[in-house]
Amino acid sequence: MAWYGVRCVFEWEAGLYEERLTLWNAESLDGAIELAEQEAASYVEDSTSFRYLRLAQAYHIGDDRPGHGDEVYSLLRESALGPDDYLSGFFDTGTERQS
Repeated sequence: MAWYGVRCVFEWEAGLYEERLTLWNAESLDGAIELAEQEAASYVEDSTSFRYLRLAQAYHIGDDRPGHGDEVYSLLRESALGPDDYLSGFFDTGTERQS
């Protein structure tokens, strides 16, 4: 058994999306994704206001239980954008709800 961080993406309403990171202790990367997708289905089960978009990305954390300050998810992305344009395009668009 190892620990995995899994990111699942949800749509709340047109143009409003949520990315949730959850932790799983599973036999494999695929097993962690399966557990996260089951939880995602439960998360939206009784809702008419949002839905799971069926995108799950997993990251192997390690065999030991995660602790204070441990990395729980990482994703590398190639881009021709410079640093400021990259951040504005993917992370700091001005439309994030961070509070």
